[in-house]
Amino acid sequence: MSNCRIGVYVCHCGSNIAGKVRVDEVARYAKDYAPDEVVISREYKYMCSDPGQDLIKKDIKEFNLNRIVVASCSPLMHEKTFRNATADGGINPFFFQMANIREHVSWVTEDENAATEKAKALLIAAIHRVMHHEALEKRTVHINPQVLIVGGGIAGITAALQIADAGNKVFLVEKSPSIGGHMAQLDKTFPTLDCSACILTPKMTSVGQHPNITLMTYSEVQEVNGYVGNFKVKVLRKAKSVDHEKCTGCGVCTQKCPMKAPNEFELNMAPRKAIYTPFPQAVPNKPVIDKTICTYYKNGRCKACEKFCGPGAILFDEQDRIEEIEVGSIILATGYDLKTAESLPEYGFGRYPNVFTAFEFERLVNSSGPTGGKIVTREGKEPKSIGILHCIGSRDKKYCEYCSRVCCMYALKFSHLIKEKYHDCEVYQFYIDMRCFGKGYEEFYNRLLKEGVNFVRGKVAEITDAALEPSEEGKLIMRAEDTMIGTVRRIPVDMAILCLAMVAKPEAKELSHIFSCSVGKDGWFTEKHPKLAPVSTASDGIFIAGACQGPKDIPDTVAQAGAAAAEVLNLIQRGEVEAEVVTADIEEDLCSGCRTCVELCPYTAITYNAEKKKSEINGALCKGCGTCVGACPSGAAYQRNFRDEQIYAEIKGILAV
Repeated sequence: MSNCRIGVYVCHCGSNIAGKVRVDEVARYAKDYAPDEVVISREYKYMCSDPGQDLIKKDIKEFNLNRIVVASCSPLMHEKTFRNATADGGINPFFFQMANIREHVSWVTEDENAATEKAKALLIAAIHRVMHHEALEKRTVHINPQVLIVGGGIAGITAALQIADAGNKVFLVEKSPSIGGHMAQLDKTFPTLDCSACILTPKMTSVGQHPNITLMTYSEVQEVNGYVGNFKVKVLRKAKSVDHEKCTGCGVCTQKCPMKAPNEFELNMAPRKAIYTPFPQAVPNKPVIDKTICTYYKNGRCKACEKFCGPGAILFDEQDRIEEIEVGSIILATGYDLKTAESLPEYGFGRYPNVFTAFEFERLVNSSGPTGGKIVTREGKEPKSIGILHCIGSRDKKYCEYCSRVCCMYALKFSHLIKEKYHDCEVYQFYIDMRCFGKGYEEFYNRLLKEGVNFVRGKVAEITDAALEPSEEGKLIMRAEDTMIGTVRRIPVDMAILCLAMVAKPEAKELSHIFSCSVGKDGWFTEKHPKLAPVSTASDGIFIAGACQGPKDIPDTVAQAGAAAAEVLNLIQRGEVEAEVVTADIEEDLCSGCRTCVELCPYTAITYNAEKKKSEINGALCKGCGTCVGACPSGAAYQRNFRDEQIYAEIKGILAV
């Protein structure tokens, strides 16, 4: 194209590029290769710096440039920087092309000559390509200030309050009858030993009473459509069979209900009624009816709750319903689970009654738990010795390779709580490494060293009840290699507590499809960038917070929830956001209506028009991934800024050197 006037800029990136590439030679080569099109070719130490960008702006005006090529680092880092500089110089920002000669050349090529030649090839490819660029126009979309938060644990609660306190409407969806999450089940929190309920309940109450928060408990998100700023969400509101507007929360219905079922909140260690409130501090503090247990729903009889309900709040005929809401941004704070103890048979959970999970022990030691805070075996006896087993499922190639991060600290907390109640109880900590990484955590560990706890550096291989001598009868035998003394030890205890691995919720994968985000191999939601965008996802306007992203403790969860809330408030304050410009489109004349692209689009941006019998792309949803372009059998799908002639030109440039 003879009308192209190209400015070429080769960056030293300090010594990152210049240490391997002869940048002066590369810059001269570009000018010599295309003297008619390349008007100016320069080298500069840091092109991304303000002076480097000013150089581009100045040259555009001085040399009447209409195309810009920068050879430097990854476009992921600085493509936007240089596009903005190009636009500030007075030309369309998409008349810019970047050649990555750091990650693709200097960082992966040891030979200086080979690196220089490869840098030349990539630069010439960029020059050929930019000649075929077209002017694209930036588009903006309006941001609906309403926000959806999925998950009512401490992460969801924190984010909801911060956004609502800023004056914005929040819909908080929680699948359980009450908010609170796992933190509501805890007794005390490390390392300060604050009462978990004491610090959580005021926040729960604030959520329940906040004028800007609509609490949607006993509900699940079914469908999400739309794009950043304009999401349409369908929420399944499961029938509570109780009118919460009329209900006073007096609890008479629960007292009179004759039917009992295992209590999930108490890890099935105590019963609950068919009509129940999950726990005393629940928000909302009003009951729901479990239809799978209720006698009325089974055979049409009983109705004891209805007979004794003064306000007449029982609604046996209430049905599940779908409620549609519109929001501009979404935060996923769906939390975590613990690995099922039954999946680790070597530890005897379910086979030996006095093997407890960590959450079972949390409820056992809690004053509002099934034993009123008394630490007793399942037979009701006070244990004289307790073994606490670290890393059960964590840091194990058979199960979860990662560290669950919280186990060491809550195991230490358990030791303190046991010693606080029973001074003479022998407590054994079986650990691999003690990982006390947070503020005040190491100090807490040192405190436990002085409280008479026995630390055994070795992972328990198995738990058995095989007694070798009379003193071991009726006890659980911990068999572990003590690496500090280099021998295998057999330690009998009355109770064992398994510190199980934190794992992703089983429904996370299904949710990732609903919200068009991704999960990693371990099931945790994947962030856009682990360091630079830890709460963002690949879908603009959808953020993650808390332990749904990976194992973390309460302080880190709260901090991440605050970060997600800040991202949402930033969107709301801006009022509008720039949409992706390099999107795909479909040429109707070529489209055969096969719908291959509809099935493959990861962002659900493509729909089928039954009247036209053609596929159509919603540009606001499209992220320009190119999946449809590569898969389209008729060649009808194309991507802006990645048209065939642009790619062929780039290949021609590569082969020209």
